[in-house]
Amino acid sequence: MNELTLPIIGYMHSPYQEKFGIPRQPNLVQVESYIEMVGPYNDLLAFEGIEAFSHLWLIWQFHENKHQDTNKFRPQVRPPRLGGNQKIGVFATRSMYRPSPIGLSVVQLKEVKKVGKNVRVYLNGSDLLDGTPIVDIKPYIQYSDAIIDAQSAYAQDEPDRKSVIWTEQAEQQKQQLLLNGKISVQLVQELEQVLSLDPRPAYQDDEGRIYGMKFADLDVRFKIVGDRVKIQEL
Repeated sequence: MNELTLPIIGYMHSPYQEKFGIPRQPNLVQVESYIEMVGPYNDLLAFEGIEAFSHLWLIWQFHENKHQDTNKFRPQVRPPRLGGNQKIGVFATRSMYRPSPIGLSVVQLKEVKKVGKNVRVYLNGSDLLDGTPIVDIKPYIQYSDAIIDAQSAYAQDEPDRKSVIWTEQAEQQKQQLLLNGKISVQLVQELEQVLSLDPRPAYQDDEGRIYGMKFADLDVRFKIVGDRVKIQEL
C-alpha cells in the first residue's frame, strides 16, 4: 500500500475540549482560536504577505479517531445531517472516518504574531478540536474558491438555530465566574452560539435528558426542550 508522510507544522488551541459540541462545519460559530507553530515552521518570514488575505484554508489531521481501523476501508458512512441512520458514500461526505484522516476548513485570519519565542496564527470560526495537528496553511482565494452557484445536496442550507436560555442556577454561576474573571463575556457568547446549533446527534430527541459538554474550562450541562436550549449548570 502506498503511504504519504506529512509534517505537523503546528497545533490548534481552541475552546473545543471534546468532539461533542464542535460545529459540523467551520464559520458557524465565531470562536476565537490560534495555531501554535512548531519548529522549524515558527518563523515569521513564512507568513510574510499573509495579512493581505482575510481567510485561510487549514489542512489538518483527525487525530482522535480512536476506533477507526485504518486497515479496513469502509465505503459508506452515516452523516449526522441525514439523521445518523442513512448510509451514503464516504467520498460524498466530510465524515472523519475516511481512508486518509485529513480535514479541510476555511477560517478567518485575525493576525499572526510572535508570543515569546513562539509564532501564533490567530483565527475566527474554527471547527477544530483543541490539540488538532495542522499539516498546512494556504490562503483562501475568493474568485476561485467561492463557487456561488454550487450545489451541496443534503447540506445546502445552514442548520436552524435554537434559542438559548439559562436556568436561575446557571445564571448565578455564570455571573460569579464573570465577576471572578474566570470567563469572559466573549466566551459566554461563543458558548451560546455553539449550543444554539443543537450539538446532539440527529437521532436523539429526549427532552428529559441532561447533556454534558466541555467548552474551554467549563463543564456545561444542558437540556433541549422544543426549540430552546436550557443551560442547567456550569
